[in-house]
Amino acid sequence: MSTLPSEAVTTAELAPAPYEPLLDTVEMAVLADGAHPAWTLSELPGGLRMLHVEAPGAAVEIRLSVPLGDAAGYWHPKAGWHRTLLADWEGRATVSLIDGLAAGCLYDHTGATLLTFAAADPAPEVALRYGVSEENDTHVVHLHLAPSATPHRFLFAPRSPSVASALRPLRAWYEARMPTPLPVPEAARLPLYCTWYAFNQAIDEAAVERQAALAADMGFGALILDDGWQRLGSGRGYAGVGDWIPDPGKFPGFTAHVERVRGTGLRYLVWVAPLLLGPRADCHPVWAPFAPARATVPGAHVLDPRHPEVRAHVVRTCLRLVRDHGLDGLKVDFLNEAMAYAGDGRGDVGHALTLLLAELREALLGVRPELLLELRQPYVGPGMAPFGNMLRSFDCPADSAANRVRTVDTSFLAIGGAVHSDPLLWDTSGPVEAAARQFIGALHAVPQVSVRLDALTAEQADAVRFWLAQWRRLRPQLLDGTTEPGRPDGLYTLVSAESEGVRVLTVHDDRIVPVRPATHRETVLVNATAGDRLAVDVEDGGGTVEIEVHGPDGRIIERTRSPLGPGLHSLPVPRTGLVLLTKPSDAT
Repeated sequence: MSTLPSEAVTTAELAPAPYEPLLDTVEMAVLADGAHPAWTLSELPGGLRMLHVEAPGAAVEIRLSVPLGDAAGYWHPKAGWHRTLLADWEGRATVSLIDGLAAGCLYDHTGATLLTFAAADPAPEVALRYGVSEENDTHVVHLHLAPSATPHRFLFAPRSPSVASALRPLRAWYEARMPTPLPVPEAARLPLYCTWYAFNQAIDEAAVERQAALAADMGFGALILDDGWQRLGSGRGYAGVGDWIPDPGKFPGFTAHVERVRGTGLRYLVWVAPLLLGPRADCHPVWAPFAPARATVPGAHVLDPRHPEVRAHVVRTCLRLVRDHGLDGLKVDFLNEAMAYAGDGRGDVGHALTLLLAELREALLGVRPELLLELRQPYVGPGMAPFGNMLRSFDCPADSAANRVRTVDTSFLAIGGAVHSDPLLWDTSGPVEAAARQFIGALHAVPQVSVRLDALTAEQADAVRFWLAQWRRLRPQLLDGTTEPGRPDGLYTLVSAESEGVRVLTVHDDRIVPVRPATHRETVLVNATAGDRLAVDVEDGGGTVEIEVHGPDGRIIERTRSPLGPGLHSLPVPRTGLVLLTKPSDAT
């Protein structure tokens, strides 16, 4: 096989290959180095298809091609802000267990899907090339797979009305067949306070305990002590990491401090980046031979997890922290830095991380049956379900739009754990709307917060309590309901979540919002637009509803009972406030 991946500018210049029909309008070609690959497509329950490709001992390339039709965008777990259509000379990705997933969804301007696929085995490294073929008027996806003794397996979903509905059966398949997810304690599904944006590395035990007392009173359930707790944890670089010992100047009695914070009712986690190794660490001379590659973060190298000695060291380090200090869990950061070793021909990084994380899980559950482990994008795919139960959005300080997009992206294929926002940050001297907007951006995930709670204005403090209370009340819908966020290139500006007769609609731009007050016993409309009104279209028979309007700080502005018949209506709702439409108890 000669596909010339490095020389060919576009996929049209690659060595030709015979295509065959696969599903709907998708065609496929399969190539293998020095072998004749065999493939089958079988139907699974729920309409999914499973592709098996066999070429023992040979590198494989799978080429998918779809007529453009009315294509609007292509979503995949590492899309970031590039979720429209790229040219095939631009679209590239390398994925692994700890860096995304070999999955993608091509959709048209109605939101309906044209191609939806995902790797059934999420651990192996896969190199992808994708985009519009200018020469052939098609959208292509090429998957480059390393030699394997077992068949390569990919799931395909038939055309669906939306990206969310296409990915839902894939998520259900993973839930049924992935190894047992890490148990999810109640604390993993509660709002969390994090020290990072509030203090960065300038943190000490008195500051943590002051924030913990306030957080517990406001309705938080857990606390993360982020970077800065460890010895040599200063300067925003990572030259001192590796020993993972509390800084005695900041935390002179760390174990007793942890116990005091836990006494407030909060669960306690600390940040750790166990694969990073800095030259200032005491352990550097011992472990430097196992960390030849530089990290992408400043000042550190990356331990190679393919060495069993490294895996044992990481497990010992994390176990020591949890056991010796009475911690409830860890925020495990920078696992994706191990991708520095991907593709070097010395072994699959994803498989090595699977071994490491399996050993870590077993060791930590042995001392903490209700263990909390936070993972973050991009290592939050279905293959990570056995190893983490808090799946966090990538860093986006003060960016409510990014938090909205990233948490929804993660939720598409997340299984087992609870999806968490990046910690919310806002100007504590700003208007109350600034605080409320951050909560609304993270509404469809577990909210994490990182501001100095003792610096909040009275209005902002009221807003924090109100939005946390509303989130807890609506958690069955927001975390466990059926979610429809619309097209990925639209950045999810109308997100709907419903279950148990309650529907939550989060509105981020001016539009007409469809509602069915006769169908749902409660409809919650959250106004994240720049205006003080929401336009709704009653799609069912409508009827009399109880209307309760809240401002961004939770104050009740209006409470009334009014008919809401079919058709268009304008509802006064303050920006970053909400309105509840409830069926009266005496309604027939």
